[in-house]
Amino acid sequence: MRRRDFVASLGGGVVWPLAVRAQDADQIRRIGMLMAYAESDREGQAFVTAFRDRLQKLEWAEGRNLRIDIRWAKAGDPELRQRSATEIIALNPDLIIAHGTPSTATLAKKTRTIPIIFVNVTDPIGGGFVASFPRPGGNVTGFTIYEPTLAGKWLELLKELAPGVAKVAFLFNPTTAPYAEYYLAPFKAAAPSFGVEAIAAPVRDKVEFEPIVAAQAGEANGGLIVMPDTFTTIHRKEIITLAARYRLAAVYPFRFFTAQGGLLSYGTDTVDQYRRAAIYADHVLKGRKPADLPVQFPVKFDLVINLKTAKALGLNVPPSLFARADEVIE
Repeated sequence: MRRRDFVASLGGGVVWPLAVRAQDADQIRRIGMLMAYAESDREGQAFVTAFRDRLQKLEWAEGRNLRIDIRWAKAGDPELRQRSATEIIALNPDLIIAHGTPSTATLAKKTRTIPIIFVNVTDPIGGGFVASFPRPGGNVTGFTIYEPTLAGKWLELLKELAPGVAKVAFLFNPTTAPYAEYYLAPFKAAAPSFGVEAIAAPVRDKVEFEPIVAAQAGEANGGLIVMPDTFTTIHRKEIITLAARYRLAAVYPFRFFTAQGGLLSYGTDTVDQYRRAAIYADHVLKGRKPADLPVQFPVKFDLVINLKTAKALGLNVPPSLFARADEVIE
């Protein structure tokens, strides 16, 4: 009898952990992420890391109660984006994180039921993603990067650092930035007050960058502003290199442009946006609906100056600009 009891208890000891593991597997929640970057892009990786780190602080641990499935579909490759979105939907995740307008638009057309949290979208109402900022009304909500004064601020900063600038081109891809008018309109409206001629400079392929940069550099007082756009972001190295080669003063929308050699940047802290997105993800995983989570505006902006680039362009950074900078790269 004692032997039978021992064998039974041994068998029970084997079955019990398997049952627990099966129960834990049922409790694992799943998040899909559609990133508008190549997997090798270090900024895209930094955004994902910030998202994961904040989730972990909220007690969501991959391998224990969470799984994250990422698809990397860089801007400018709509076929890859469509295929990646379809793969994510097929996984039937509990929610999806979408980076940028094209990713969000693709996913929103494919599902009306799976919750979607977007990051770095300029015009969620115009894109048809939400009914309003306070009451999104559907399965989509998230974090916008648009702030009405940004375009005028970029122009102001460019003039402050390069006072002689009189003709400024605004660079963007109309395919990946269908919201372009949100920035172009205030840019054009602010231009006369700075004595500047405003030029819209749309591009659809990276080979179009050089003619625009060369044309601006050919002007006696040309300058460049780069719009927040997934296309210009993934091709930031080419733009920064061209601006340096042609000795053109340029303002960029994100810190990582300046960190990689750009002259000056002012814009939303995207890493912070992903930390905030993790908080919304926590709410959704615990039962909140996107329709009840208001669209959030940016709360953290960075002004960054690359002093080495300024010196290479023969520009003197005014003390007042130094004082306002969040970071000066030397």
